[in-house]
Amino acid sequence: MASSTTFSTWTFNLNILAPKLSKNNGGEFICRYPNGCFKQTLHSMTTSSSADIFGSNEKPVDWSRGNLSVKNGVQCRALEVGTKPSFSVGNKFQFDDVIEAQQFDRDTLSAIFDVALEMEKIEKNSRGSQILKGYLMATLFYEPSTRTRLSFESAMKRLGGEVLTTENAREFSSAAKGETLEDTIRTVEGYCDIIVMRHFENGAARRAAMTANIPVINAGDGPGQHPTQALLDVYTIQREIGKLDGIKVGLVGDLANGRTVRSLAYLLAKYENVKIYFVSPEVVKMKVDIKDYLTSRGIEWEESSDLMEVASKCDVVYQTRIQRERFGERIDLYEEARGKYIVNQDVLNVMQKHAIVMHPLPRLDEITVDVDVDPRAAYFRQAKNGLYIRMALLKLLLLGW
Repeated sequence: MASSTTFSTWTFNLNILAPKLSKNNGGEFICRYPNGCFKQTLHSMTTSSSADIFGSNEKPVDWSRGNLSVKNGVQCRALEVGTKPSFSVGNKFQFDDVIEAQQFDRDTLSAIFDVALEMEKIEKNSRGSQILKGYLMATLFYEPSTRTRLSFESAMKRLGGEVLTTENAREFSSAAKGETLEDTIRTVEGYCDIIVMRHFENGAARRAAMTANIPVINAGDGPGQHPTQALLDVYTIQREIGKLDGIKVGLVGDLANGRTVRSLAYLLAKYENVKIYFVSPEVVKMKVDIKDYLTSRGIEWEESSDLMEVASKCDVVYQTRIQRERFGERIDLYEEARGKYIVNQDVLNVMQKHAIVMHPLPRLDEITVDVDVDPRAAYFRQAKNGLYIRMALLKLLLLGW
């Protein structure tokens, strides 16, 4: 039976070919297209339908006559909007979500870094900005986090936005007796404009992005990826070393389970004449998928058991901790891996003067505290750069270029 209903607000569940809609201030909606975006205030909308609007054959919005064509048999008309909305073609960020490092090319990386520099000026020269005033970000963390969560929350607030935080989403979903990730996302997206999610399961962020009608940022998915960490890492290398082409990088520690080094390897492959050294205990060597990817991109890589030799050659020594939680019940393997490679004064002594030590943090005993006073210890500056990169991403995903 056909029905007619008037809505004061409206959310469309559109497929990947259609735009995502998210609410802004005062009834204003942002429609995000692959090649442009527009903002339009919708005062009320009328639908007349003989079919379920939440189907699988939705069509992109058609504003050619002031109507929204959503699906065969369904038309939505903005009753109090008499003009065609203006598109800012070319100003939209080319991604609806940030899920994996591979999605970025070097031109996009360069542009993001330019925005991050502007964010750095905002943070250092003023009390912040109000460009995201009225926007809400939800932090949905199924794994505990301090630095990443606070970095995102600080980034949002410094741009004038607000934060809805769930410090332990895993307990939240368990309390609902096993609520699925998809159901959690559908619920949370009704409260906010963007979701930042960390999950213990590889691929969970992709599932969330496929479900949500608002942007999703992957803040780490188990042993999979951590794309925003990789972005801030590459940004740090550029800021510290002054270049990205022609560098040598030593990745040290848990390379099998370390999502930070996996994501970083993907981004380093965008640049020319890069060489990567893998230094790790045998039980946590870099997996073959990353090695194959680097080879396919023409990136030279080498495995080594000699940290001192690698440190003497590299522009960047990127140390990671051996994570106990990645070994499950295999305590024996954890004990075999931990403490084997430590950055200390001996390592600093063989490093080049311009080289830097990086670490995604937190550290355990894999970098001695006396290294902190050396100007080549870049890990705390690296952490601060995370604020600027995440400010840039929030601005780009919500407002565009």
